[in-house]
Amino acid sequence: MQVSEITPGELAKYAREDETDTEVLSTFTLILSAVKAYIKGYTGLSDEQLDTKEDVSIAVFVLANEMYENRIFTVKDNNVNKVVQSILDMHSINLL
Repeated sequence: MQVSEITPGELAKYAREDETDTEVLSTFTLILSAVKAYIKGYTGLSDEQLDTKEDVSIAVFVLANEMYENRIFTVKDNNVNKVVQSILDMHSINLL
């Protein structure tokens, strides 16, 4: 699955939420946008380049689920999921 093919409904289903609930879909629409921006900033890849890396879609699902489950104002930890970090590090061209 390509990153551009991922929908808010699929993210809701992955999180075991009602993918027909408009409030849930609205939340996942925002989360999907934030996750894509985070991944592009982390890796330095464009949307087109992300679509060539099928394993990045796993990172999208995991990050979106974590963002949904941890909807809090303050940051408790500064930790990134190790699986997500490994996937993104493999494709990172942003070496600063």
